Amino acid sequence: MKKLWDISPPVDAHSPVFPGDTPFSQQWAATLSDSCPVNVSALTLSPHVGAHADAPLHYDPQGAAVGALDLAPFLGRCRVVHALDASPLITWAHLQHALTDLPPRVLVRTYRQMPLTQFDAQLPGFDPECVQRLADLGVQLIGTDSASIDPADSKALLSHQVIRQRGLRVLENLWLDEVAEGDYELIALPLKWISADASPVRAVLREL
Repeated sequence: MKKLWDISPPVDAHSPVFPGDTPFSQQWAATLSDSCPVNVSALTLSPHVGAHADAPLHYDPQGAAVGALDLAPFLGRCRVVHALDASPLITWAHLQHALTDLPPRVLVRTYRQMPLTQFDAQLPGFDPECVQRLADLGVQLIGTDSASIDPADSKALLSHQVIRQRGLRVLENLWLDEVAEGDYELIALPLKWISADASPVRAVLREL
C-alpha cells in the first residue's frame, strides 16, 4: 500500500481564523439516550477554517463559486517545495532550487512548525511576480501552509488577483510540517457547495 500523508490541520474550536472571520463551533441537536438513537450536531464555521480551497468568488465579484469548480486541479501529481522562514513574501529565489520539470501543482512549506491554535498576523504571502512565473511554467494550483497567499494586512490582494487573471486554483492552511521536499500525488477535493466562496478539503498526499 502506498504511504499517505495527511496534510490537513485539525479543526476544532481552537483553530485560528482571520480576525473577524467565523470560528469553528459545534452544537448538539440530538444526543444518544434511551429516547434518541443517534448523536447529531450542527456546525458553524467559515469555509476558510483549516485546509481549504478558495473559489474565484472569494476575490472576484463575478467569480465562480466553489461548487462549480473543475476538480482536476485538485487531484494529481504535485511538488512540495520548502521555503522555510520566507517572510514577508515567498519569492522566486525561495523556490527556484526545486522548479525543474515542474508538475502542475506546487505546495510550499514556509513554517518550521505551522501555528495550529493562533492566527499569525505576520503570515508569509506570495510575491505576485512569483505567482506569475509559476503560471508561466504551467502551474495550475498553488498550495501553502499559510492562511493566505497575500499578507494578512493586504487590501489589494495582488497575488489573489494574479490567481484570478491566470485561472489558477489555491489551497491554504495546509499542514506540511512532516513532508519532505519532492513529488507526490495530491488529493484535496472541495465540497460541492454551490454558492460558497471556499470549501474545506481533507488534503492528503500519496506516495507516487
